[in-house]
Amino acid sequence: MSSHRYVIADVFTDTPLEGNALAVFPDAAAIDESTMPRLARELNLSETVFAFAPRRGGDVRIRIFTPAAELPFAGHPVLGSAVVLAGERDLVRLETGRGVVPVKIERGVGGRPIGGAMEQPLPDIEGPFEAADALLDALGAGPAALPVETYVNGPTNVMVALADEDAVARLRPDMRAIVALGTINVSCFAGAGAHWKTRMFAPALNVAEDPATGSAAGPLALHLARHGRIAFGEEIEIRQGAEVGRPSLLRARVDGNAERVERIEVGGAAVIIARGEFDV
Repeated sequence: MSSHRYVIADVFTDTPLEGNALAVFPDAAAIDESTMPRLARELNLSETVFAFAPRRGGDVRIRIFTPAAELPFAGHPVLGSAVVLAGERDLVRLETGRGVVPVKIERGVGGRPIGGAMEQPLPDIEGPFEAADALLDALGAGPAALPVETYVNGPTNVMVALADEDAVARLRPDMRAIVALGTINVSCFAGAGAHWKTRMFAPALNVAEDPATGSAAGPLALHLARHGRIAFGEEIEIRQGAEVGRPSLLRARVDGNAERVERIEVGGAAVIIARGEFDV
């Protein structure tokens, strides 16, 4: 019998029991390869993180699991892990499957970590999603307001712009039909200027609807900038999770221009709400 400590944090919110819940095992050295995915399935959160000693010049190495698969990178696990593992550091460099991701820590009263901002891996822009018509049918959506395009920064994010926020709220997707289109994060959004509403569906990863998707926030800002809906360098606010009772708020900004993306930053709050241990 071994005991493994874990922490639960709600990410992209400053309110307990909102945002996107995350489990972090701060010292996972004694957890074997076959047990990590089983613990992730037991917790059944969008993602669970296992932390290890660094190998490539970072402060901490992390591995990220959904209930169905391991991911090289995901947004709310990186931000939440940085807050949980920050200690006295104001910059936490997390080693992920997409390289070292730096996270600037934001502190509140008494120096307690309350959030942060991560410099995300720059996504590969893969262009039009070939099954866009089938995807729109699966979503039960009308015509897309922008080209339906794919960005890969670990997860494969398919960006679907709709006419307005009510159209996003009304979506009732056919999850089986989305699964048939591949292992994709389907990010549906609408808004204007600095304010956007999103919903994200990833049923192939056993995440029917995600309360807050940090890995899609950076590509969303890039998608909007590339198509002239915002300026490069303009920070946007993204609201997500209302339809699943977990309201979340994300910030995102992309620096550079259409020819050369220089930097993508995604940030938000996080709050630790629970601690416990598994005996396995």
